[in-house]
Amino acid sequence: MTAAAAGRFTTRAWILFAAMAIIWGLPYLFIKQAVDSYSPASIVAGRTLIGALILLPFAIRAKALRPAWRKIGWVLAFGAIEIAGPFLLLGHAEQTLPSGLTGLLVATVPLFAAIIAFTRGDRSVLRPSRAIGLAVGFGGVAVIVAGPGLAVGGPGALLAIGELLLVAICYAIAPFIIATKLKDVPSLGSITLALAAVGLFYLPIALLTQHEVPTASSTVSLVLLGVICTAVAFIVFFALIDTVGPARAPLFTYVNPVVAIALGAIILGEEITVGLIVGFPLVILGCWLAATGGTIRTRKPPGDLPPIATP
Repeated sequence: MTAAAAGRFTTRAWILFAAMAIIWGLPYLFIKQAVDSYSPASIVAGRTLIGALILLPFAIRAKALRPAWRKIGWVLAFGAIEIAGPFLLLGHAEQTLPSGLTGLLVATVPLFAAIIAFTRGDRSVLRPSRAIGLAVGFGGVAVIVAGPGLAVGGPGALLAIGELLLVAICYAIAPFIIATKLKDVPSLGSITLALAAVGLFYLPIALLTQHEVPTASSTVSLVLLGVICTAVAFIVFFALIDTVGPARAPLFTYVNPVVAIALGAIILGEEITVGLIVGFPLVILGCWLAATGGTIRTRKPPGDLPPIATP
């Protein structure tokens, strides 16, 4: 990835961005269904082991495991921050909070990512136009979720909100580990080892905490979490980080709640509210401003080809 290309939103970047917006808009629905009969630890163990088993033959074929093993410390750090903590916290929080509010709180990732990038010396992330974009995008998510009215209750709500804000901070930190400490390591090797390590760590906890007989619908949701929202998602996510950089990569989290609510309307027959109709264009506008600063690049400089992430 060249310095000129880093952080640039090309056509390839927008395709990856749209893919991540859809793929990581799905887990809110799947987790909500999975926690009906699986414990949070069982969900983490299941989806990570499924993801690792799917990626393992490809990682072996690409000879990506040995380079990742050489930096196993940073691979494990990435696994802890991006997978082990957030996956468990999400499952626990969704036992208390509605999926819409969950999506809203996780959508604060770009705010934390911008703050982290700013402290690392990247002053461009808080230019007025991009800062306005972050605010507009967050406002759009708030309109979408708050439109029908939030009905959050129970003594565990405050704890769950704190858990989701911690998830957002973790998701903001993890891309910087990939972009700095693991930038020369094949992404396929890093994510395969990280998923396997997290899955093996949670497996005994899952066996101790799983007290119900899983239902068919919860099991299907767990499998889909492992295949689509874990194995496929991380390959696309690594490619997005390689293309636009760690500060802008998490911007797709603004669109995730939109996808989650749309899936609820299509699959579960939930009402499409005025909040969704008003908030969706705000989310798209906010993402565009935050990603591009309000500029449209019509021509690519000669010789500056978009980077291709090697899995």
